[in-house]
Amino acid sequence: MERVILHCDFNSFYASVECLHHPEIRKKPVAVGDDAEQRHGIILAKNQLAKRYHIKTGEALWQAKEKCPDLVIVPPHYDLYMRFSKMGHKIYLDYTDQVEPFGLDECWLDVTGSGIRGSGMEIAEEIRRRIKFELGITVSIGVSYNKIFAKLGSDYKKPDAITRIGKDNFREIAWPLPVEDLLYVGPATERKLKRLGIDTIGALARTSEEELTRFLGKWGIVLRTFANGLDLSPVEKYGTVAPVKSISNSSTTPRDLTCDDDVRIMFCVLADSVGRRLREQGLAGRVVSISIRDANLVSITRQHKLPRYTTLTSDIVGAAMQLFKAVWQWPHPIRSVGVSISDLAPDNMPSQVSLFSDERARVRKERLDKTTDWLKRRFGSKSVVPCTLLLDRALSNFDPKKENVIYPVGYFK
Repeated sequence: MERVILHCDFNSFYASVECLHHPEIRKKPVAVGDDAEQRHGIILAKNQLAKRYHIKTGEALWQAKEKCPDLVIVPPHYDLYMRFSKMGHKIYLDYTDQVEPFGLDECWLDVTGSGIRGSGMEIAEEIRRRIKFELGITVSIGVSYNKIFAKLGSDYKKPDAITRIGKDNFREIAWPLPVEDLLYVGPATERKLKRLGIDTIGALARTSEEELTRFLGKWGIVLRTFANGLDLSPVEKYGTVAPVKSISNSSTTPRDLTCDDDVRIMFCVLADSVGRRLREQGLAGRVVSISIRDANLVSITRQHKLPRYTTLTSDIVGAAMQLFKAVWQWPHPIRSVGVSISDLAPDNMPSQVSLFSDERARVRKERLDKTTDWLKRRFGSKSVVPCTLLLDRALSNFDPKKENVIYPVGYFK
C-alpha cells in the first residue's frame, strides 16, 4: 500500500496568533520581533501584509521599519504559541497517532491507515477547515507519499491551501522549483550546488551520484534521493522522544564584542551552561561547535573534534576559543555567539588515556565542575564564577539557562 503523508504548516504562525488576539491590527502589516532594547531586535515572523513589503525573517527591526514605516511590531508570547501548537496537535491526533512535530507550527502525519476518514486529500481538507474554525488561524497542507515532498507541498501554495505531490506529478511540480526549496538544502549546500550548475530540484535529481559525492560526500546522494522522491523515512508516533544529539546555547550579546577578551567572556558563560546540561544528563561530548553573527548579520559556524570525550567546561571553552581565533580576524564587531557540543556518549564510557596527559589533574577538574554544579543548583548560577567573568559585568551578568536565545528547528516563520 502506498503511504499517504501530510505536512501541515500553520501560516505566519506567530503573527497570525497575535492578530487573532488583537483584532485592531489584523488589517495592518504586522511582525513579531524581540525587544530591541535587549538587542534581540530582529524579525521573528510576519503576516501576509508585511510580506508584501519584502520584510524578511531575521532582519533587524530598523531595517524592516525602513521598508514599511507603518509596520506594527509586537513582542513574542511563546506560551501562547505553545498552547496553539498543542491544540493543533490534538486535532491531528483525531486522524492518526503518527504525528511528528517539526518545530512549533509544523507536523507530519501518516494517514495511510486512516482510509475510513477518506483519501489523503479529503483528510487534508477536513483538517484545513477544522484549524480555521476551531483555532481561528489558517494552515497549508502538502499531501504526498513521502515526508520530503509533503513538506514541499505545504510550502508550494500559501496561505490556506492544499497541494498534492504524487508519483504521477512530482516531476511537473517539484522539479522546476529552486534547489534551495528542498528540505535540508541550507545556504552552504545551496552555494555548492549552484557552483555545479544545479539550480533546480530536477537538476539535482538528474545529476550523477559520482559527481555529487565528489563535492558533497554521502550527503549529496541523500539529497539526490530526496529529489527523486525516494525518501522512505517514517513518521514517528506522537510523543516519541528523539535521543539528544547535541547541547547548545547561544545569545545576542548585551553590547557589541570588539576583542578576543570579550568573546572569551561570552564563551565562558555559554560553555558553563552547556557543560552543566551535559553533566546533568550523564553525557560526554567530543565535537565542539561555535556560531558567530556580526553586526551586519553575517553568520559563520565552525566545529572541532577533540582528541577524547569530555564533560569539562574548560575543554569546551578552550576548543571554542581555538576555533574562534582560527577563523575571525575582526572584520566587524560581533552581536551574537553560540557554543554547542555534539557526538555525545555516556560519560562512563571507557576512553583511551594518553601517556602524556595528567589524569590526576583531569579528575580534579571533573570533581570541581560537579561541585560547582551542586553549588549553583542550590544557591544560584552566580554563586560561583570564574575570575574571567569579573572583568566585564555588563557581558557576564546574565543566566544563559534562562535568558539565552536558542532557536529550534522551524522557529523562524
